Amino acid sequence: MAYREFATPNMSRRSLLRGGAWLTAGAALAGTPMGRVAMAREGGAAWQNVDAMVRKYVDERKVANMVATLGWGRKDPLTIARGTLALGGAVKADPDSLYRIYSMTKPITGMAAMMLIDEGRLRLDQPIAELLPAYADMKVQKTYDGSVTDVVPAERPITVRQLLTHTAGLGYGIVQKGPITEAYAEQGLIPGQVSRLPIPGLGRAKPVEGLDVFADRLAKLPLVLQPGTKWSYSVSLDLLGRVIEVASGMAFDDFLRAQIFEPAGMTSTWFSVPQSEIGRFTTNYGILNGTPMPMDPAKASIYLDEPPFPFGGAGLVSSPRDYDRFLKMLLGYGMIEGKRVIGELAVRVGTSDILPETATTEGTWIEGQGFGAGGRVTDGSYGWGGAAGTVAFVNYKAGLRANLMTQYMPSEAYPIHEGFPKAVAADLAAMQGAGA
Repeated sequence: MAYREFATPNMSRRSLLRGGAWLTAGAALAGTPMGRVAMAREGGAAWQNVDAMVRKYVDERKVANMVATLGWGRKDPLTIARGTLALGGAVKADPDSLYRIYSMTKPITGMAAMMLIDEGRLRLDQPIAELLPAYADMKVQKTYDGSVTDVVPAERPITVRQLLTHTAGLGYGIVQKGPITEAYAEQGLIPGQVSRLPIPGLGRAKPVEGLDVFADRLAKLPLVLQPGTKWSYSVSLDLLGRVIEVASGMAFDDFLRAQIFEPAGMTSTWFSVPQSEIGRFTTNYGILNGTPMPMDPAKASIYLDEPPFPFGGAGLVSSPRDYDRFLKMLLGYGMIEGKRVIGELAVRVGTSDILPETATTEGTWIEGQGFGAGGRVTDGSYGWGGAAGTVAFVNYKAGLRANLMTQYMPSEAYPIHEGFPKAVAADLAAMQGAGA
């Protein structure tokens, strides 16, 4: 096919990667009555709105597939799956299909840091310069997204809490504009990937090799905001991966595998898809004028390559079943099937609002809401979304976990990030009505 067709304003690296981060379940579930849901949920009320949403998107061929998993407490999830791994394909999508989860990596990285805090190997308000000395004397752009040489000293140190909550003042190549964006690209500070294909608009800048090099180069560039002053979506969870390496003495990807994935029984979550698993990998689509066009075919995916470094902010591939296990573990306050993976206090703190008191959210994606360890916090919900249409959350008030996976970019092409939580909320309201 002619990939030059993707050369539209909606197919830039910025639009593709930033769109997946901004909405999750909290806003839709805020205000949803939860009081009698616990009684009604056993009464057989079906997830009719979620099912209708999945059916509509797949039947109208807006996406190749869609898989939703919904679970109560410690129970096995209900799965609603429709479609095939690729449009026109024969292999049906199911809970073990593999999806690029992009920014849904961030809560996993956040919880990894919370484990180290719980164990005393990190402190929530610890200056990261104690582990990464290059961050001891940071500079800040005098004008937001302005000159990278007209700078002032940072007024306070960057802390672990700030990295967890996007309040460290760090930028993001998919958010910033102007000279700082160019500097990130020139230095290879590109913590995400889309395709091997030369799609116009995505840029071909080469990412740095190694998380240590990423952290060292990032330290040489100015911050876009004073640390601790404002929520601003950033590379902070990627930098946190390097903090985790230094604090734990393990490579970041090894730490995730040994400390979270293996203990939680997450057997299908990787930074690159093994050759043996290509048969269950989905194709990612770009939406052009309402039509899905393959931009990262499964059999030729960039996710079959080893990444330049493990992207703690947007690098993982996972399955609906695996991510449900992560959510199930969070809902169990660190326990899953009788096994403790993360300390209870670590989960309770990480899924609560830990924004610095000095930081404002005014005018941001999370205005009026809270933020925890890599995810939004609203009215008992904690979770986040991904750039290719995925979204997941736990709601502690209802004892519910919910996860939706599909593959398309940019995520704002369809209102799925808003639609899934709203469908869940509508079904919860119906369950409450059934139990009234």
